[in-house]
Amino acid sequence: MADLISVIVTTYNRPDALNAVLRSLAQQTDPDFEVVVADDGSTAETKAVLAGWNGRVGRRLVHVWHAHQGFRGGEIRNRGIRASAGFYCIFLDGDCLARADFVAAHRRLAEPGWFVAGNRILLSRDLTDKILAGGRRVENFGFAELAGERLRGNLNQLRPALRLPLGPLRKLRRRRWEGAKTCNLAVARGDLDRVDGFDNSYTGWGLEDSDLVVRLIHAGLGRKDGRFATAVFHLWHADADRAGFAENRRRLDDVLAGDRIRAERGLSTISGGKS
Repeated sequence: MADLISVIVTTYNRPDALNAVLRSLAQQTDPDFEVVVADDGSTAETKAVLAGWNGRVGRRLVHVWHAHQGFRGGEIRNRGIRASAGFYCIFLDGDCLARADFVAAHRRLAEPGWFVAGNRILLSRDLTDKILAGGRRVENFGFAELAGERLRGNLNQLRPALRLPLGPLRKLRRRRWEGAKTCNLAVARGDLDRVDGFDNSYTGWGLEDSDLVVRLIHAGLGRKDGRFATAVFHLWHADADRAGFAENRRRLDDVLAGDRIRAERGLSTISGGKS
């Protein structure tokens, strides 16, 4: 599908947040996208949420699932990539709300030889609770409403909500890997195949996205800045268990010290599948 974009949404046992994310994606101004929910082992409640949105968001809604064996963010995203049909993949976390022009903005920024790293606005616990209760739709707020929430301490920053045509300034950090996260990251499918996707060797929270970005840069791609165009609203959540972070950092340091492009255990080790 030459024009189809795949939005790959990662989730684990947070159906209320996923429901809000799918609601935001159902409002996109660009209709030529699909949603692939990459599910790291959620219970049946998540599947019920997806059933309620089937036929109501994007060209199609796909659910990819594997059994939960600890946090395996890289592997479940690879399963999502394998099940996708688009020429371009946008990675979005299952607790990040997209504004109505999110897909359209990423499509405008897509360019051969570049990946796009967007950013996020963190929401307070209080505002998150109101959103999940159905009373607030922050993704639809105008700038004045967002400024009010910022004054009340419900947003950690306001600047990403601005829309600015940065032009060539978007390419100033072409080799910077820090800060690029899969809560808002877009990569051409061909480039994901070239580096063999995420590395399934990463388990537990953290740095599987950094590993991917470093290898994309090793492969000759540049980072294009999605700031002031693609920001998402990140719902509050408790801090993740970081027990495996030290080992993940060791893996990342090895990649940074060399010039390896392909994942040690990557996309090519994953068979396709949908729930």
